[in-house]
Amino acid sequence: MRSTTSHQTERLRRPSGTRSLTLGRTRVTYVPDGAVQLAPRGWLPDSTDEWWEAHPEYLDDSGHLVAGIGALLVENGDRALLIDAGFGPQSVPAVPGNPIGAIQGGALLDNLAGLGRAPGTIEAVAFTHLHIDHLGWARHPAPGSDRPPFTRAELLVTEPEWSGRHLLAAHGTTAGMLAPLESRVRTVTDGQEIFPGVRVRYMPGHTPGHTGYVIESGGRRLIAFGDALHSPVQTARPQWSAAPDHDPARSAAFRHQLVAELQEPGTIGFGNHFADVVFGHVRPGADGPVWHPVDA
Repeated sequence: MRSTTSHQTERLRRPSGTRSLTLGRTRVTYVPDGAVQLAPRGWLPDSTDEWWEAHPEYLDDSGHLVAGIGALLVENGDRALLIDAGFGPQSVPAVPGNPIGAIQGGALLDNLAGLGRAPGTIEAVAFTHLHIDHLGWARHPAPGSDRPPFTRAELLVTEPEWSGRHLLAAHGTTAGMLAPLESRVRTVTDGQEIFPGVRVRYMPGHTPGHTGYVIESGGRRLIAFGDALHSPVQTARPQWSAAPDHDPARSAAFRHQLVAELQEPGTIGFGNHFADVVFGHVRPGADGPVWHPVDA
């Protein structure tokens, strides 16, 4: 990505604001909730200092990867689905030696309000997985209430993720966090249509039942791939698994397949943690496949 323009470099070093795309009759909008800084060698342990020195465009002034945290709002007419639910109204300070730096959340509801979308009108929250930076507002009460804001929403989780949820405690998702959600959880399966034009796509490796969602409308396709990819860096280096991947080898094997699929005509990717380049195409480059932002 040596030919990256200064504007694109700036975008790689900051979290995204609200961004939207239209696919036929469906509108998809990235709704920010917060951000986190990631230590590049700690988060991608197979990477090297030499590689990062040659590609400084991916790192902010403190030497971190910038990762946004948010949700994808999918609207079809008056109907609305949310994919993931951000981090919620909390912040966590950086801990020395931890690959995850300071995390801040809490902006999701205000950003939904700015879009004219009341949380009570969202019919389902579909999770890519159950890590705490994706559970967010599905478990935290709305301001001034003792209930989470998505009062009408079913909570959609893949069956392998739900049945393997005890394995997520190692990454901060405790049984106590998930217990209040149980009455509203509906498990879903690979290929199932959960909303007009939105289907479940298993994307193994990051967690026991990690999934993405494929959105098709108007002859276009968007793949919301969750944490199968955390950074545009991994399109050129799909063999680099993230430190918290449940099964790094399986994650890397799937990522090679995903990067190839993202290069197919008419296909757009959505990366929740992709700094300010959350929507993009993948195209061949001199150093491997390259993520090219697609703007609203």
